[in-house]
Amino acid sequence: MSTTSTSGVSASELRRRVRAIATFQAKTRELAAADALVKRKAAQDAAKEKERADRAAREAVAAVLRLYDNDAELVADLLGVPAEELEREAKPVTAARAKEVIEALQARAERRRPRRPGLIVPPAASAPNTAAPSPSAVSDHTPADAG
Repeated sequence: MSTTSTSGVSASELRRRVRAIATFQAKTRELAAADALVKRKAAQDAAKEKERADRAAREAVAAVLRLYDNDAELVADLLGVPAEELEREAKPVTAARAKEVIEALQARAERRRPRRPGLIVPPAASAPNTAAPSPSAVSDHTPADAG
């Protein structure tokens, strides 16, 4: 036995309910379409990022092989990757691109790393201050230097 009966509902109420259901279904379809577009865009972006990462990995393999005089066995042992896989990854990378990657790595290695203050504690800092500061502890910015 149904608890809802249409015999007590007016025609205008039925039309209102039908419109509400149609509106709800239209909104659901719109949300589904928007969700599909957002997820497709995210998948496309992820695919592009994956391709960039794959290309960077291939270039890194080509550079390391070039730095190790194309000794794929040695590099394979160092990285724990089969030599055949390394050679296959490095093959599509041109020698010129591998050289560019190596030059970028060399430039990065040449840059001085900034020291973070407070990480290195000099041995004199742990001793109590009993005498006048040593010449090395005096600031380089003395009034005599200001000339």
